[in-house]
Amino acid sequence: MAAAGGRSLPLHGIVAGAWRLILPGVLSLLGACAAPGAGAPAPASAADKPSPAAVADAPPLASRTWADEVLYFVLIDRFADGDPANNRGVDRRNPGGWHGGDLKGLAAQLDELKSLGVTALWINPVQLQQARGMPAQAPGAGSFVHEPFHGYWIADFTQMEPHFGNEDDLKRLVDEAHRRGIKVLLDVVVNHAGYTSAYTARRTAAGVPWLRVGEGNCDANPVTCAVGGLPDFRTDLPEVRDHLIDANIALARRAGVDGFRLDTYKHVESAVWQEHRRRTRAELGPGFFLLAEDWGGTAQSLDAFFQRDEVDAGFDFSFKGSCEGWVTGRGRSVAYAAYLRSRHQVRAGYVLAHYLSSHDEPMMLANLQGDRQRFALCVALQMTSLGMPVVYYGEEVARGGHEWPFNRNDMPWGGRDILPGRGVPRDEAMREHYRRLIRIRLAHPALRRGDYTMLTQPADRVLAFMRRDAASGDAVIVLANRDDEALAADVALPPAWAAPAARDRLSGEAATVGQGRLRMTLPPKSVRIIVPADR
Repeated sequence: MAAAGGRSLPLHGIVAGAWRLILPGVLSLLGACAAPGAGAPAPASAADKPSPAAVADAPPLASRTWADEVLYFVLIDRFADGDPANNRGVDRRNPGGWHGGDLKGLAAQLDELKSLGVTALWINPVQLQQARGMPAQAPGAGSFVHEPFHGYWIADFTQMEPHFGNEDDLKRLVDEAHRRGIKVLLDVVVNHAGYTSAYTARRTAAGVPWLRVGEGNCDANPVTCAVGGLPDFRTDLPEVRDHLIDANIALARRAGVDGFRLDTYKHVESAVWQEHRRRTRAELGPGFFLLAEDWGGTAQSLDAFFQRDEVDAGFDFSFKGSCEGWVTGRGRSVAYAAYLRSRHQVRAGYVLAHYLSSHDEPMMLANLQGDRQRFALCVALQMTSLGMPVVYYGEEVARGGHEWPFNRNDMPWGGRDILPGRGVPRDEAMREHYRRLIRIRLAHPALRRGDYTMLTQPADRVLAFMRRDAASGDAVIVLANRDDEALAADVALPPAWAAPAARDRLSGEAATVGQGRLRMTLPPKSVRIIVPADR
């Protein structure tokens, strides 16, 4: 979803030029990516192939909590085409059209995710979509037909969308992911149907329509409004609510998925989500995971849902903009450090999911004017901050694109013979940066569940904080320099840091520890992840 002027507007539902996203500056449409250069975050590699598969130090799947996961979000149609037979109507020249990716193609590329270190996969809704696309218009794209390739315009909750594959394909994907220690999160919709869905004609025995069509103002009532003009289910009617919950649970049970990502969460009654929670626990198991998309959510605003135990996690919409602001020089480093500390106010036992880009927002790399070093800084801070990091497909290889619909372009595959993104350049140095950071995160309990201590220094230029896990005694110090020049870090060590020597986990460089302080020089636009020298 996206917000403008206080309204919740899902970009997957915008048509006929109704969508307008107002951003400062001029729209910057990037190419897929340039070859790694001097600004790359890790040594460049000319190899156009996935890294070796054995990288992650993740514990076995059954023993991990969702706070331990690194989640990878894929729009199936944009990732990999494994079955040309289901490519009816594919038009890769249309930025809003079907491009041919499917569940078979995704399953065939799971080692790409495993080698990156990904431990959980989130896929878009897979149920039958409306048959016809809708007219749309966007800056940089002009007029085009917007097809339901994203999965959010459902025509029938009880059938699969043939473009994605069948239920056997879904089950095979889940089984193959589990074999690699990767959990699977299925995106589900409860709030609305597709624009041309047959549900618009369905009524209860008493003659009450199942859907509100074109009704309501989302500012006035987020529950009864037609979000983005999409027909809104009357989920207060038990017949409607049960149909939607029944269909989603039945599909989840047959496929064996591990949880749901819940679309347009704020637009459905709390009572419905409480019933949904009761039924998923009873029918899919007490550990079945629920991640809420509540637009604008933060550790503080999500707390009401957590208090009522409706879900296990929610998206933290504050992280992306806050990191963009800090790396581009807006605000003091101590203020940003305080923001990171505030995220630890999340209710115990519940999880924040934080991301850098999404299918409903402009891509961060383009927002940063293509500055890969500053983007790499945010990647490092994402992987060293509290919560479940979410990687949007292709970000790890510097996928291009900016605003909708170009934030949903094809996964870059470089020289590999994989459609639809065959021949689209990719940044392997950025991918290696992600891979190393994910491995460090998985190796350190402090980064996944540790507390947070701001570290003081004489000048407010270097960002400095410590994460520590009391149960294991693991401690990590993070130092970050957003400036275009090298900076000397000189921070006071907290009493919890007992190691007499320290090193950077990324570069292996030694840090100077003495007289209760840690000293180190940070190159321009760089991060250091400091651990005891013997770790």
